[in-house]
Amino acid sequence: MKNASKRLTKRNSFSLWSLSWPIFIELLLATLLGTVDTLMVSKVSDDAVAVVGFSNQLFNALAALFITISSGAGILVAQRLGSKRSEEARTIAIISARVCGGIGLALSVTLLFAPEAIARLIQMPEHLLPMSRTYISVAGSGLISMALTSAFSTVIRSTGNTRGPMLTVVGINILHVALNYGFIFGAFGFPQLGLTGVSISTLVSRTTAMLILGFMFIHSFERKVGIADIRLHDRKLFKEVLRIGWPLGVNASCWMVSQLVIFTFLAMLGAKELAARTYLNTLESFCFLLGYAIALGVQIQIAHLFGARKWKEAYRSAYKALCIGLAVVTVNALLLLLLGKWFLGWFTKDPEIIAMGISLLALNLVLQPGKMLNMGFNAGLNAVGDTRFPMITSLLSMWFVAVGFSYWFGLHLGWGLVAIYCCMIADEYVRGTLAFFRWRQRKLLRRAETESLGSTPSAKLPAADSAGPSVSVV
Repeated sequence: MKNASKRLTKRNSFSLWSLSWPIFIELLLATLLGTVDTLMVSKVSDDAVAVVGFSNQLFNALAALFITISSGAGILVAQRLGSKRSEEARTIAIISARVCGGIGLALSVTLLFAPEAIARLIQMPEHLLPMSRTYISVAGSGLISMALTSAFSTVIRSTGNTRGPMLTVVGINILHVALNYGFIFGAFGFPQLGLTGVSISTLVSRTTAMLILGFMFIHSFERKVGIADIRLHDRKLFKEVLRIGWPLGVNASCWMVSQLVIFTFLAMLGAKELAARTYLNTLESFCFLLGYAIALGVQIQIAHLFGARKWKEAYRSAYKALCIGLAVVTVNALLLLLLGKWFLGWFTKDPEIIAMGISLLALNLVLQPGKMLNMGFNAGLNAVGDTRFPMITSLLSMWFVAVGFSYWFGLHLGWGLVAIYCCMIADEYVRGTLAFFRWRQRKLLRRAETESLGSTPSAKLPAADSAGPSVSVV
């Protein structure tokens, strides 16, 4: 057992760089996959792009149900490995996969048999309903694969192995692009199925990713996961997963549903506004990819340090991640501002849609630092188990600032797409600022150290005015 533990530690590293760069490559390739999807679907029609964008917002909103479990489990797995409790980490991982699979199966069945009812429920424009029925039913039926993929990849990354999911995404990108090309254009002997082909390609790719990551998941711990482990259950650990995970799920659900509502507002403005936001959403995602990878990496790192009782290092890691992330996303947003018109020309030739997209590019330069502030410190809070605070701030800010103000300024006052985008920017800064001040309080870090040492935390943690964004971790 000790030798296995040493091999596991040697194989999986918890430094910020070793955690973040494979996550970045994974996210970059996944985003490229989405971009290729959008680019290829745009060759069908702008209406097809709107259907894919709208439907994917729905899928992401539903995904919050299994993100609740997988996210909580991932944090606890990293904490348990940090405190050298590998068997508990393994049990948590198995419980996570089983519950996520059950949720994903229920969602898949619902989307498969009631696509039109769901499309109407989310206010899909009437002329898009025929296309949306097929896409939602076929692509949506693969949510079970999406759920298990989420559970597997989160656990695998939390063990320190971020390269496995990255390499999987490389292969899935190649497969998905090839299937897309074949089904949309009738190449490689495939039938030319247009948007229906895209939905089939999505389903096949998700299922393949699930199988590959499932194999990695089985071998992620000192003791191999077997079929008999499906029955494994620990009520105490499951309650802990829910305690950490349900606020994460509410937070993710809040964001995804709020985005779905905002997309509904855009649909009410018109199909061109909806298409323009879909195109820009694809482009702007490249701005914060490395910043988001750093946030995910530092969350795993802080959780591991927290489990290992390295309180000072855990606290300062968030500031290092913020400083690096701010520089990265600002440079990326500036590059997109300079090259955005050229990029938008890849997706559409409609001058009105291009003009709408360009009008948002300068605002994106303001958005990205606020998004990094929000992601960085909320990742730190989540890593130490302080998940309720981000949930509360999300409920208040997303619905009052992002959704409420978007409706008032964008629809009621008629200020349109730019006003809605500005409200989304304000939401990021509100949540990021609140998370920053919460992290400086070090509430759970102090509590954990007090419980561990039976003394006041002042000897271990720096004073409130002695640490800041300039502090780095070696």
